[in-house]
Amino acid sequence: MFSLNYYRNQFLIASFLFIVFLVVAIINNNFFWVSVPFIFILFPIIFQYTVSYTEQLFWLIIFFLPLSTELNATDSLGLDFPDEPLLMILTGCAILKFIYQPSLFQKHLLKSSLFFIVVIHFCWIIVCCFFSVNLILSIKFLLAKIWYIIPFVVLPQLLMNSISKLKIFALCLLIPMLLVVVQALIRHSFLNFSFEGIKEVLDPFFRNHVNYSAMLICLLAIGVCVKKLIPKNNTSYKWIIIGLVIGIIGLILSYSRGAWLALIVGIITSFLIQKKLLTKTLLIIGIIGTISFSFLLYNKNYLRFVPDFNSTIFHTDFSEHLQATVNLKDVSNAERFYRWVAAKNMITSKPLFGFGPNNFYNSYKPYSENIFKTWVSKNGDHSTVHNYFLLTALEQGVIGAIIFIILFVSLLWYAQKLYHQLQNEFYRTIALTTGVVVAMIGVVNMLSDLIETDKIGSLFWLCVGMILLLQEKLKQEKESIA
Repeated sequence: MFSLNYYRNQFLIASFLFIVFLVVAIINNNFFWVSVPFIFILFPIIFQYTVSYTEQLFWLIIFFLPLSTELNATDSLGLDFPDEPLLMILTGCAILKFIYQPSLFQKHLLKSSLFFIVVIHFCWIIVCCFFSVNLILSIKFLLAKIWYIIPFVVLPQLLMNSISKLKIFALCLLIPMLLVVVQALIRHSFLNFSFEGIKEVLDPFFRNHVNYSAMLICLLAIGVCVKKLIPKNNTSYKWIIIGLVIGIIGLILSYSRGAWLALIVGIITSFLIQKKLLTKTLLIIGIIGTISFSFLLYNKNYLRFVPDFNSTIFHTDFSEHLQATVNLKDVSNAERFYRWVAAKNMITSKPLFGFGPNNFYNSYKPYSENIFKTWVSKNGDHSTVHNYFLLTALEQGVIGAIIFIILFVSLLWYAQKLYHQLQNEFYRTIALTTGVVVAMIGVVNMLSDLIETDKIGSLFWLCVGMILLLQEKLKQEKESIA
């Protein structure tokens, strides 16, 4: 068996090769080059000691979450590299481990109501697959759900169950994200930090500034958490401050309205959790949302938001972009109305089981209304409805949407509960941060569909795993007192 030093050296060499081949990939505009260093490091792991090195694979995935890139083998087949291949391997490793060593499966999961909701969510997706308009697409979605839930919900109970491991987890996310932000700022500076320029400096790590800013705002919350937990006299404290400043600059220059709104919501959520006001606030938001949605549907009031085809344009100046947003004349928001109306019609058509997971793009055009059409409605990038809650309702039916909303609200409720019941200050801070991250993910997914992406989707399921882990820590605290 290879020694730990052997694998450490393998990792360092592969990291160096990653940088070299990334430069080659950017120069040649062919990002398949970035696969070379991973072939180097993964061969001994995959073919010789795969099952024995599950933990190393887990940390490798966490480290490369901010660095992953989208690779398209064909026009219809693509994956997030190296995340998805690693997730598939890790899921297989975990299943083999649990088969041959059932004691490794953490039994507290079976007693958790939150984990039960996750299981119900997954089982309902299986049911919806049977009613899918395109079964193949839905099966792909189902398989992806498996290799997100097992690594990010189940395995953290085994691999992140100590303070030292949670610290490693934070560093494995923050350091590579900081590298991405620094390179983006450097490249952006050559474009005078323009609004248009931000879209050109994120490749190959992020598809667009929305995905970039969404992950950045979540990791800034984790960075603030680390700052709270490190004493000011610690030598690492000043580096955390520097990293946070760079991250905030990156967020400002991402020119993402959704992420800025998420930041405000995150700050408010932190206050609400600490004051035990989050549950009441969620109830009020739910009532307001229900009334607003009912008003829009009543007598087709949503028709009041029909855009002017000639005035809904894309702005290259950010101040004009913001002004257009306020006046409801920004093309991105106008296109959202177009797809939301189509989603409403789709939900009405198939309210129980929906159209099947992963079937919005291939199904929505006949349900759209031409009066909401914009000049970008051809949807050449195959994007979806731009609201994950609506997407869930139209693909998994109203029941599927209710299950997901229950899961989402439960995460916030448990985060508040754990924050006030845990005695250990470290774990209390983790609970607070998890609640803030979940709330911010909720905000960005009101305007986007990011739960199924490798970056935000991974963070969401990691939040589920973190809440489950903290529930077990609370139980252990109570047992130690008794």
